[in-house]
Amino acid sequence: MVTIQPSPAARGGASIGFTEFVVLAAAMMSTQAFAIDGMLPALPIIVRALNVAEENHGQWIVTAYMVGLGIGQLFWGLMSDRYGRRPVLLGGLALYVLAAVLSGLTDSFAALLFWRVTHGLAAASVVVTRSVIRDLYSGRHMARVMSLTFMVFLTVPVIAPSVGQLILLLAPWRYIFIVFGGFAALVWLWALLRLPETLHPEYRLSLTRNRIASAVRLVVGNRTSRFYTLAMGVMFGSILAYVGMVQQIFAEVFHRATLMPAMFALCAISMGAGAFLNSRIVERIGMRFISHTALLSFIAVTIVHVLVATLGTEKLWTFVLLQSVTMACFSLSVSNFGAMAMEPVGSVAGIGASLQGFVSTSGGAIVGAVIGRQFGGSTVPLAAGTLCCGAAGLLFVLLAENGRLFQRHHIASTAAHRGS
Repeated sequence: MVTIQPSPAARGGASIGFTEFVVLAAAMMSTQAFAIDGMLPALPIIVRALNVAEENHGQWIVTAYMVGLGIGQLFWGLMSDRYGRRPVLLGGLALYVLAAVLSGLTDSFAALLFWRVTHGLAAASVVVTRSVIRDLYSGRHMARVMSLTFMVFLTVPVIAPSVGQLILLLAPWRYIFIVFGGFAALVWLWALLRLPETLHPEYRLSLTRNRIASAVRLVVGNRTSRFYTLAMGVMFGSILAYVGMVQQIFAEVFHRATLMPAMFALCAISMGAGAFLNSRIVERIGMRFISHTALLSFIAVTIVHVLVATLGTEKLWTFVLLQSVTMACFSLSVSNFGAMAMEPVGSVAGIGASLQGFVSTSGGAIVGAVIGRQFGGSTVPLAAGTLCCGAAGLLFVLLAENGRLFQRHHIASTAAHRGS
């Protein structure tokens, strides 16, 4: 069993086992998913309660959070490269708790959107989790850890809408935000007690203009980092479009709004299953073979979905089945895209995670919002938008790989801290 020891610079925290580290990392990342998926059942209620004229504007509650999430990632990773991972994660989670509570106390839609942006800015601090993983692992081992983290992280979307629905049965919608804050407070306490510092002092960057510019050039200038980040962005856009539209689809297309949490969970389970499968086979088969195969499968399934939707034969079962397969392919591709994008930027992992997170999250939010705006009472916009995202993702992957898929890359995959 691998035990992670604190670096000499750690202030607090203790040694932590591999399993606990994976679960803690996933819990920190899950604060983001909870803040999105847990409130989906409440969107129409919030729209009515805050007197929002246009129902589609309810999607802005998700979009505002994602905008903050994207922008915030530029800040937190940079700070973690200078001051260490641990204080940045703890500070960001504390701000998350505050923003979540204030989101629940607001009385206007504009104020809610403001606090949701702030909520996203704070939640962006968990991008540093990717830097922690990169501090400790590389190559296929890093892909395995990210897959395991992604798998645990995806249990939140499975249960979050049902938790949100349960809260609505017992209390007003505002308490959903308070639960967000309570969950994050527990994660903060766990990290305070158990998470060591993983960035050794010799790897801390001074925040000079030349140092930052050099790191940015490495992240942006590297072909693999650049194009796999863009591929992640458009793929995330397809999932964010689904998240923003799913409540309306179940209510207005299938007229089964009460089934949304359960069906949403089924689709999310397929993502978790894909992440688990990836964690079991990636070290043997390789990131590129798995992710490229999954991306081509993603495109094939969405072509079928577009045909079903445009021919008017979409049923509840076809939607759930096709969306589940699509999301499993998404999981198998994007978890590896993230590892491959981070691989060349290990020497500036904080800035690397920040820039990649900013581009993929902000780009995904924009793409998802554009697709979501097209909703007009059918599943065609979602299916067609998802297909476009897959095609764009394939283009970026081809650019990253010089036009050739399934290439083998010989990268050291020993799991060791950079400072060991």
